[in-house]
Formats: sequence, structure tokens, C-alpha cells
Amino acid sequence: MLDRFELLLALAKERHFGRAAEACGVTQPTLSAGLKQLEEALGVRLVERGSRFIGFTPEGERALQWARRIVGDARAMRQEIASLRKGLSGHLRIAAIPTAMPMLSDLTTPFHQKHREVRFTLMSATSNEVLRLIENLEADAGVTYLDNDPLGRVKSIPLYREGYRFLTSVDAPLGDRQRVTWKDIGEVPLCLLTPDMQNRRIVDRQLKVSGHAVTPMLESNSTIALLAHVSTGKWASVVPTSLADVFAFPPSIRSIPIVEPEVLHEIGLVVLDRDPMTPIVAALMAEAKSITPSALPHA
Repeated sequence: MLDRFELLLALAKERHFGRAAEACGVTQPTLSAGLKQLEEALGVRLVERGSRFIGFTPEGERALQWARRIVGDARAMRQEIASLRKGLSGHLRIAAIPTAMPMLSDLTTPFHQKHREVRFTLMSATSNEVLRLIENLEADAGVTYLDNDPLGRVKSIPLYREGYRFLTSVDAPLGDRQRVTWKDIGEVPLCLLTPDMQNRRIVDRQLKVSGHAVTPMLESNSTIALLAHVSTGKWASVVPTSLADVFAFPPSIRSIPIVEPEVLHEIGLVVLDRDPMTPIVAALMAEAKSITPSALPHA
């Protein structure tokens, strides 16, 4: 039964029979047969079928919730038993909002020093995608905003508070300021993250409150693309302090604090609220608890 639940989860992720089969390392007929056997065992139709994948029935959606729980528990059991024999090892997948990527090393580096046999995959994702990846067991943990959108069934640990800087050339408008207001920056052309990013929604909200509805001259879902454009001296942007501090800008670029108001948002680690946790996730939570928001500068 467990292997059939794995097939169901693969189909939920890929939304395509062929790709789901490939992800599971089986043929498409084998995948279809496994799903049919699962439907027969449960006595209900789980998948809406046509010439291609259409979706899940209401019973299928409910079965998916149970499949995630059952497969997650099975993986946790295997990992815990293996750790009793040879210590903590395995693969830790962390999905993080793009603006938090520079800060992940504060978590992964001390963890790696303690658990040398654990390898990492770090994935950049929107805040909504972070939660989806965790729920679908495609990520073991996430780093995202804790104080904006609803988080759902997760446990969270605050890591740091995200502040914001205005980046511009020294000879551009506002380039000679020591501080700028949200009203000030609403009056200059900006390049910003795309609207699906929660950071962009935060910036839009603050600019709207200041009396400006901004249409960026350039949008990107890549923070590196924004910073690279700013570094030319021909563009301005609003980015988290963590990005402004980590990127090597030429001397001609200013990183200016934004005030009136100073905006701070809490960023933290999130994992599925389940008991027991996998040993790797439990160890990651323990590491995160040693990093209090006061231990890190405003980012």
C-alpha cells in the first residue's frame, strides 16, 4: 500500500501521468495499474481520467492528505532507525523565499559542523510555494515570513527580522540622502520583484500607504537580476537589508535606510506540525532555536 501512496503523491506533484511515472522510476502502465489497485483497495475513484490527467476526485483529495501523513511517517521511521545505527545522515531539503537565501548559511553552516553526513538542497521559492513544498513532502523545511500570510499546519521558529534599503546611484535623485522615506522612493522609477513574491507585496503596500501606486520599470523573480541592474548605476530598487549587505556593489551605489515608517517583518523556519519529526528535521529545529532574533542583526 505504501508504494501506491508514493505513486499518488508523485501524480499530485507532477499533474501528469508520464512525468509522475518517470519520477517514480516506473513505466506509465505500472503507475496506472498501481493507482487502479489503490482505488480498488479503498473502494472509491481517486483520479479523474481522460486522454490526460484532469485532477483528483474529492475522495482523491482526501486520500492525498492521508497519503502525505502515512508516507511522511514511514520516511520518519526509516530515518530514525537508520540514525540509531549510524548517526544522523541523509538529505535535508530547505525551501526559502529568495530574500532569505543569503541568511541560510547562518543555519546550515553550524548544522553541518555538527552533522557531517547530512547533505543539503536549498530551493528558492515564493512564500506560497514554500508551504506547498513542505505540505507535499517535497521539502523538509522552509524559511519564510511568519507574520503576513496564514501559515497553516506548521511549527515555526523566528530567525531574524527583515528590514529594507533603498538602492540607487550616488548621482541619482535621493542618492545623496542619509535616510529616505517611503513617500520619497515612491516618486522615482524602480525595479522590483514580481507580484507573486511576498516581498513585492510588502513594498507595494508601504508605497500605497505613502500615497503612491508604483508601476516598476523592470520586474524579476530573481533578486540577483535586480541587484545586477542596480549595480549598473542606472536603476533603483527596494531590497531587504540582508541582500543589500551581501552584494558587492561598486562605490557609486548607495544603500540607504528607509524610514517613516521603519518596516520590519519576521522571517523564520517552518516545518510540518507532526509528531514524531524526522531526526534531521528535529535537529534542524534545535539548531534554529539556538539562533534567536536578537542574535542576528536586522536583515
